[in-house]
Amino acid sequence: MNQSLSPAKAAALFIVVVLAWGINWTVTKSLVQAVPPLWTAAIRSWIALSALLVILRASGNLIIPEIADVPVVLSVALLHMTFFSTLVATGLRYLPASKGVVLGYTTPLWVALAAAAARTERLGKLKLAGVATGLLGLCVILNPASLNWTNANVLIGAGMIILAAICWAANIIYIRSHRWIATPLQLLLWQVLVATLVLTSTALVTEGVPDVTWSPHLVLLFLYSGFIGTALAYWAMSVVNRSLPALTTSLGTTATPIVGIVTAALLLGEPIDPSLALAATLIVGGIALSTLADAPSGA
Repeated sequence: MNQSLSPAKAAALFIVVVLAWGINWTVTKSLVQAVPPLWTAAIRSWIALSALLVILRASGNLIIPEIADVPVVLSVALLHMTFFSTLVATGLRYLPASKGVVLGYTTPLWVALAAAAARTERLGKLKLAGVATGLLGLCVILNPASLNWTNANVLIGAGMIILAAICWAANIIYIRSHRWIATPLQLLLWQVLVATLVLTSTALVTEGVPDVTWSPHLVLLFLYSGFIGTALAYWAMSVVNRSLPALTTSLGTTATPIVGIVTAALLLGEPIDPSLALAATLIVGGIALSTLADAPSGA
Protein backbone atom coordinates (compact mmCIF):
# COMPACT_ATOMS: atom_id res chain seq x y z
CA MET A 1 0.00 0.00 0.00
CA ASN A 2 3.03 2.28 0.29
CA GLN A 3 4.29 1.57 -3.23
CA SER A 4 3.68 3.78 -6.26
CA LEU A 5 1.23 2.38 -8.77
CA SER A 6 1.66 1.95 -12.50
CA PRO A 7 0.34 4.96 -14.48
CA ALA A 8 -2.69 2.94 -15.66
CA LYS A 9 -3.64 1.82 -12.15
CA ALA A 10 -3.02 5.28 -10.74
CA ALA A 11 -5.21 6.84 -13.44
CA ALA A 12 -8.00 4.36 -12.67
CA LEU A 13 -7.75 5.12 -8.94
CA PHE A 14 -7.74 8.84 -9.70
CA ILE A 15 -10.99 8.47 -11.66
CA VAL A 16 -12.49 6.76 -8.60
CA VAL A 17 -11.40 9.71 -6.42
CA VAL A 18 -12.94 12.31 -8.75
CA LEU A 19 -16.18 10.33 -8.93
CA ALA A 20 -16.24 9.90 -5.12
CA TRP A 21 -15.73 13.62 -4.49
CA GLY A 22 -18.23 14.70 -7.14
CA ILE A 23 -20.95 12.34 -5.90
CA ASN A 24 -20.27 13.39 -2.30
CA TRP A 25 -21.77 16.84 -2.95
CA THR A 26 -25.11 15.25 -3.84
CA VAL A 27 -24.85 12.93 -0.84
CA THR A 28 -24.12 15.88 1.47
CA LYS A 29 -27.10 17.76 0.05
CA SER A 30 -29.30 14.78 0.96
CA LEU A 31 -27.76 14.44 4.43
CA VAL A 32 -28.29 18.06 5.49
CA GLN A 33 -31.99 17.76 4.68
CA ALA A 34 -32.26 15.15 7.48
CA VAL A 35 -29.47 16.08 9.92
CA PRO A 36 -28.23 19.54 11.10
CA PRO A 37 -25.10 20.68 9.19
CA LEU A 38 -22.61 20.50 12.06
CA TRP A 39 -23.80 17.05 13.03
CA THR A 40 -23.65 15.98 9.39
CA ALA A 41 -19.99 17.01 9.26
CA ALA A 42 -19.25 15.52 12.70
CA ILE A 43 -20.84 12.11 12.08
CA ARG A 44 -19.15 11.85 8.69
CA SER A 45 -15.86 12.75 10.35
CA TRP A 46 -16.22 10.00 12.99
CA ILE A 47 -16.78 7.43 10.24
CA ALA A 48 -13.77 8.70 8.31
CA LEU A 49 -11.63 8.65 11.46
CA SER A 50 -12.51 5.02 12.16
CA ALA A 51 -11.77 3.99 8.58
CA LEU A 52 -8.47 5.89 8.42
CA LEU A 53 -7.30 4.30 11.67
CA VAL A 54 -7.62 0.90 10.00
CA ILE A 55 -6.16 2.01 6.65
CA LEU A 56 -3.13 3.81 8.06
CA ARG A 57 -2.35 1.06 10.55
CA ALA A 58 -2.50 -1.55 7.78
CA SER A 59 -0.26 0.55 5.50
CA GLY A 60 2.32 1.35 8.20
CA ASN A 61 1.53 5.07 8.16
CA LEU A 62 0.29 5.38 11.74
CA ILE A 63 2.75 7.72 13.50
CA ILE A 64 2.96 10.35 16.24
CA PRO A 65 3.52 13.76 14.57
CA GLU A 66 6.60 15.84 15.33
CA ILE A 67 6.04 19.25 16.96
CA ALA A 68 7.09 20.97 13.73
CA ASP A 69 4.17 19.35 11.89
CA VAL A 70 1.53 20.46 14.43
CA PRO A 71 0.81 23.77 12.60
CA VAL A 72 -0.03 21.97 9.35
CA VAL A 73 -2.17 19.46 11.24
CA LEU A 74 -4.15 22.34 12.76
CA SER A 75 -4.30 24.23 9.46
CA VAL A 76 -5.82 21.34 7.52
CA ALA A 77 -8.04 20.25 10.42
CA LEU A 78 -9.51 23.69 11.06
CA LEU A 79 -9.50 25.51 7.72
CA HIS A 80 -10.38 22.58 5.46
CA MET A 81 -11.92 19.77 7.48
CA THR A 82 -13.84 21.96 9.93
CA PHE A 83 -14.60 25.37 8.38
CA PHE A 84 -14.85 24.20 4.77
CA SER A 85 -16.98 21.16 5.66
CA THR A 86 -19.30 23.10 7.97
CA LEU A 87 -19.79 26.02 5.60
CA VAL A 88 -20.46 23.71 2.66
CA ALA A 89 -22.92 21.58 4.65
CA THR A 90 -24.76 24.70 5.85
CA GLY A 91 -24.73 26.30 2.40
CA LEU A 92 -26.14 23.18 0.75
CA ARG A 93 -29.21 23.41 2.96
CA TYR A 94 -30.26 26.42 0.87
CA LEU A 95 -28.47 25.93 -2.44
CA PRO A 96 -28.69 23.18 -5.08
CA ALA A 97 -25.77 20.74 -4.96
CA SER A 98 -24.97 21.46 -8.62
CA LYS A 99 -24.43 25.16 -7.98
CA GLY A 100 -22.73 24.48 -4.66
CA VAL A 101 -20.05 22.27 -6.18
CA VAL A 102 -19.24 24.88 -8.84
CA LEU A 103 -18.88 27.62 -6.21
CA GLY A 104 -16.91 25.32 -3.93
CA TYR A 105 -14.33 24.57 -6.58
CA THR A 106 -13.44 28.23 -7.18
CA THR A 107 -10.68 27.65 -4.60
CA PRO A 108 -7.76 27.76 -7.12
CA LEU A 109 -8.94 31.21 -8.25
CA TRP A 110 -8.73 32.56 -4.68
CA VAL A 111 -5.30 30.96 -4.25
CA ALA A 112 -4.03 32.72 -7.39
CA LEU A 113 -5.52 36.07 -6.36
CA ALA A 114 -4.09 35.83 -2.83
CA ALA A 115 -0.64 34.90 -4.14
CA ALA A 116 -0.71 37.85 -6.54
CA ALA A 117 -1.88 40.24 -3.81
CA ALA A 118 0.90 39.05 -1.50
CA ARG A 119 3.37 39.30 -4.40
CA THR A 120 4.57 35.76 -3.80
CA GLU A 121 3.56 34.83 -7.31
CA ARG A 122 3.37 36.77 -10.56
CA LEU A 123 0.21 36.63 -12.65
CA GLY A 124 1.46 35.99 -16.17
CA LYS A 125 -0.75 36.41 -19.21
CA LEU A 126 -2.03 32.83 -19.22
CA LYS A 127 -2.74 32.77 -15.50
CA LEU A 128 -4.36 36.20 -15.65
CA ALA A 129 -6.59 34.96 -18.46
CA GLY A 130 -7.47 31.89 -16.40
CA VAL A 131 -8.36 33.90 -13.30
CA ALA A 132 -10.40 36.40 -15.34
CA THR A 133 -12.27 33.55 -17.07
CA GLY A 134 -13.00 31.88 -13.74
CA LEU A 135 -14.24 35.11 -12.15
CA LEU A 136 -16.47 35.70 -15.18
CA GLY A 137 -17.95 32.26 -14.54
CA LEU A 138 -18.52 33.24 -10.90
CA CYS A 139 -20.42 36.33 -12.06
CA VAL A 140 -22.53 34.17 -14.38
CA ILE A 141 -23.59 31.73 -11.65
CA LEU A 142 -24.29 34.57 -9.20
CA ASN A 143 -26.41 36.62 -11.61
CA PRO A 144 -30.12 37.05 -10.70
CA ALA A 145 -31.18 34.91 -13.67
CA SER A 146 -29.29 31.95 -12.20
CA LEU A 147 -29.62 32.62 -8.47
CA ASN A 148 -32.83 33.72 -6.76
CA TRP A 149 -31.82 37.06 -5.27
CA THR A 150 -35.23 37.51 -3.66
CA ASN A 151 -34.52 34.56 -1.35
CA ALA A 152 -32.14 35.60 1.44
CA ASN A 153 -31.39 31.98 2.35
CA VAL A 154 -30.17 31.23 -1.17
CA LEU A 155 -27.81 34.21 -1.07
CA ILE A 156 -26.57 33.20 2.39
CA GLY A 157 -25.98 29.65 1.15
CA ALA A 158 -23.99 30.88 -1.84
CA GLY A 159 -21.96 33.21 0.39
CA MET A 160 -21.17 30.38 2.79
CA ILE A 161 -19.87 28.12 0.05
CA ILE A 162 -17.73 30.90 -1.44
CA LEU A 163 -16.36 31.54 2.06
CA ALA A 164 -15.69 27.80 2.34
CA ALA A 165 -13.67 27.96 -0.89
CA ILE A 166 -11.68 30.89 0.52
CA CYS A 167 -10.95 28.91 3.72
CA TRP A 168 -9.68 26.03 1.60
CA ALA A 169 -7.54 28.48 -0.37
CA ALA A 170 -6.02 29.83 2.85
CA ASN A 171 -5.17 26.28 3.87
CA ILE A 172 -3.49 25.60 0.51
CA ILE A 173 -1.42 28.76 0.81
CA TYR A 174 -0.18 27.71 4.25
CA ILE A 175 0.54 24.14 3.11
CA ARG A 176 2.76 25.46 0.32
CA SER A 177 4.98 27.24 2.84
CA HIS A 178 5.11 24.44 5.41
CA ARG A 179 8.30 22.39 5.76
CA TRP A 180 6.98 18.86 6.07
CA ILE A 181 8.56 16.26 8.31
CA ALA A 182 5.96 13.50 8.06
CA THR A 183 4.07 12.87 4.81
CA PRO A 184 0.54 14.25 4.27
CA LEU A 185 -0.80 10.70 4.50
CA GLN A 186 0.89 10.10 7.87
CA LEU A 187 -0.66 13.29 9.27
CA LEU A 188 -4.11 12.62 7.85
CA LEU A 189 -5.45 10.70 10.86
CA TRP A 190 -4.43 13.47 13.26
CA GLN A 191 -6.00 16.14 11.07
CA VAL A 192 -9.27 14.21 10.98
CA LEU A 193 -9.07 13.58 14.74
CA VAL A 194 -8.74 17.30 15.54
CA ALA A 195 -11.55 18.16 13.12
CA THR A 196 -13.80 15.45 14.55
CA LEU A 197 -13.35 16.69 18.13
CA VAL A 198 -13.91 20.33 17.15
CA LEU A 199 -16.97 19.52 15.02
CA THR A 200 -18.55 17.31 17.69
CA SER A 201 -18.03 19.74 20.57
CA THR A 202 -19.27 22.68 18.47
CA ALA A 203 -22.31 20.70 17.33
CA LEU A 204 -23.18 19.82 20.93
CA VAL A 205 -22.92 23.45 22.04
CA THR A 206 -24.73 25.07 19.09
CA GLU A 207 -27.17 22.42 17.88
CA GLY A 208 -27.57 20.20 20.94
CA VAL A 209 -28.23 16.49 20.70
CA PRO A 210 -29.73 15.96 17.24
CA ASP A 211 -33.23 14.58 16.80
CA VAL A 212 -32.60 12.31 13.82
CA THR A 213 -35.02 9.86 12.27
CA TRP A 214 -32.63 7.10 11.29
CA SER A 215 -33.29 4.87 8.31
CA PRO A 216 -31.21 2.41 6.26
CA HIS A 217 -31.03 5.02 3.49
CA LEU A 218 -29.62 7.67 5.86
CA VAL A 219 -27.08 5.21 7.27
CA LEU A 220 -25.91 4.32 3.75
CA LEU A 221 -25.54 8.01 2.88
CA PHE A 222 -23.36 8.58 5.96
CA LEU A 223 -21.28 5.47 5.24
CA TYR A 224 -20.69 6.64 1.68
CA SER A 225 -19.80 10.19 2.72
CA GLY A 226 -17.54 9.17 5.62
CA PHE A 227 -15.89 6.07 4.22
CA ILE A 228 -15.80 6.50 0.42
CA GLY A 229 -16.18 10.27 -0.02
CA THR A 230 -13.72 11.15 2.76
CA ALA A 231 -11.43 8.42 4.16
CA LEU A 232 -10.97 6.28 1.06
CA ALA A 233 -10.75 9.30 -1.24
CA TYR A 234 -8.07 11.00 0.90
CA TRP A 235 -6.01 7.81 1.07
CA ALA A 236 -6.41 7.14 -2.66
CA MET A 237 -5.43 10.70 -3.54
CA SER A 238 -2.21 10.39 -1.53
CA VAL A 239 -1.36 7.25 -3.53
CA VAL A 240 -2.25 8.96 -6.80
CA ASN A 241 -0.06 11.96 -5.96
CA ARG A 242 2.94 9.62 -5.65
CA SER A 243 2.18 7.95 -8.95
CA LEU A 244 1.02 10.67 -11.35
CA PRO A 245 2.47 14.08 -12.29
CA ALA A 246 1.12 17.04 -10.32
CA LEU A 247 -0.10 18.67 -13.55
CA THR A 248 -2.22 15.61 -14.33
CA THR A 249 -3.88 15.54 -10.92
CA SER A 250 -4.41 19.31 -10.85
CA LEU A 251 -6.13 19.28 -14.23
CA GLY A 252 -7.99 16.06 -13.46
CA THR A 253 -9.63 17.40 -10.31
CA THR A 254 -11.38 20.04 -12.41
CA ALA A 255 -13.69 17.20 -13.50
CA THR A 256 -15.12 17.02 -9.95
CA PRO A 257 -17.65 19.87 -10.45
CA ILE A 258 -18.81 18.26 -13.68
CA VAL A 259 -19.39 14.96 -11.87
CA GLY A 260 -21.22 16.86 -9.13
CA ILE A 261 -23.52 18.62 -11.60
CA VAL A 262 -24.38 15.42 -13.48
CA THR A 263 -24.92 13.46 -10.26
CA ALA A 264 -27.21 16.14 -8.82
CA ALA A 265 -29.23 16.10 -12.05
CA LEU A 266 -29.54 12.31 -12.07
CA LEU A 267 -30.13 11.66 -8.36
CA LEU A 268 -31.82 14.85 -7.16
CA GLY A 269 -33.47 16.03 -10.36
CA GLU A 270 -31.68 19.39 -10.28
CA PRO A 271 -31.91 21.16 -13.66
CA ILE A 272 -28.79 21.98 -15.66
CA ASP A 273 -29.81 25.42 -16.87
CA PRO A 274 -27.78 27.46 -19.41
CA SER A 275 -26.35 29.76 -16.70
CA LEU A 276 -25.06 26.80 -14.69
CA ALA A 277 -23.55 25.12 -17.76
CA LEU A 278 -21.85 28.34 -18.89
CA ALA A 279 -20.59 29.17 -15.38
CA ALA A 280 -19.18 25.67 -14.89
CA THR A 281 -17.45 25.83 -18.28
CA LEU A 282 -15.89 29.22 -17.53
CA ILE A 283 -14.79 28.33 -13.97
CA VAL A 284 -13.38 24.91 -14.89
CA GLY A 285 -11.73 26.37 -17.99
CA GLY A 286 -10.26 29.24 -15.98
CA ILE A 287 -8.83 26.86 -13.39
CA ALA A 288 -7.36 24.71 -16.15
CA LEU A 289 -5.67 27.74 -17.75
CA SER A 290 -4.27 28.83 -14.36
CA THR A 291 -2.96 25.32 -13.76
CA LEU A 292 -1.29 25.17 -17.16
CA ALA A 293 0.33 28.54 -16.46
CA ASP A 294 2.14 26.95 -13.47
CA ALA A 295 3.30 23.93 -15.44
CA PRO A 296 7.03 23.50 -16.04
CA SER A 297 8.17 24.23 -19.57
CA GLY A 298 7.50 21.28 -21.83
CA ALA A 299 5.31 19.45 -19.28
